[in-house]
Amino acid sequence: MSRIAVLVPGKMHERVLARLKDGFDVIEADATTLDTETAQRIRGVAVSGTFNAAAIDALPKLEVIASFGVGYDNVDAKHAATKGVVVTNTPDVLNDEVADTAIGLLLNTIREFPRAENWLRDGNWKPGTGYPLSRFSLKGRHVGFYGLGRIGQEIARRLEPFKVKISYHTRSRNDALAYDYYPTLEGLADAVDTMIAIVPKTPQTHKTVNADILKALGPDGVFVNVGRGWTVDEEALAAALSSGALGAAGLDVFYDEPNVPAALMALPNAVLTPHLASGSVPTRNAMADLVVDNLLGWFESGKPLTPVAETPVKG
Repeated sequence: MSRIAVLVPGKMHERVLARLKDGFDVIEADATTLDTETAQRIRGVAVSGTFNAAAIDALPKLEVIASFGVGYDNVDAKHAATKGVVVTNTPDVLNDEVADTAIGLLLNTIREFPRAENWLRDGNWKPGTGYPLSRFSLKGRHVGFYGLGRIGQEIARRLEPFKVKISYHTRSRNDALAYDYYPTLEGLADAVDTMIAIVPKTPQTHKTVNADILKALGPDGVFVNVGRGWTVDEEALAAALSSGALGAAGLDVFYDEPNVPAALMALPNAVLTPHLASGSVPTRNAMADLVVDNLLGWFESGKPLTPVAETPVKG
């Protein structure tokens, strides 16, 4: 194909850049700082992060924005749609990795494996001395999912062999699922002792996991978040963990990444990981390939592989 100009604003996976440079004229810059001639040439964007309305408006010939990640809340997809600009994301290729991470985070939180390893490495394991018994067990727990989309369902399927009870809250019931449905998050929190949050960043999910929800989970309750930090009132979470109103929490995402509140960092009953749920080489490579393949699909046939819901065309 001819050398179509594709903009890459900010940091991007090296595999995306390498593949793009094979077939496109890659311009690495901020959209709003381009000179008029260069801005007129840009027909595609590959982005890992924010691409707002101002950036979209700065590119008059823009046709497609390929976003790296399943969540695309940092891309103004609604505004792009008003301009006839396609937006794509990278769903499904990371579902298994995120689901595996969620299970690992849950087990680490309940059984204190990170603390136990640090205890051993610090030289505490001596004859006649063992690591204290973990307060909690996964056995017999009732796990509630806040959000049960594609990734949530993968996590739930992995939990089934652990013989826990599974329930969920979403905006509407999914009749294809056999799990118990709760029409409100409050109702779910009252019923379960373990909650896994896997919802996207939307106005409706902002700090919905608040002091009342955490109190409902109770002193033996466990909260795990592999969705968005936006969902959680972190001050309330730290207070609940500190006071014993909530038993433990495992967090892979935070409200103001990469800034993690000191109050959470200080807590022994919080397991914290740096937003690494999809962070393996094979999965990130698959995500990178899908970013590029979406651009190729659009420019070669007008059919992106994974357009988002707001986009004006189908894949």
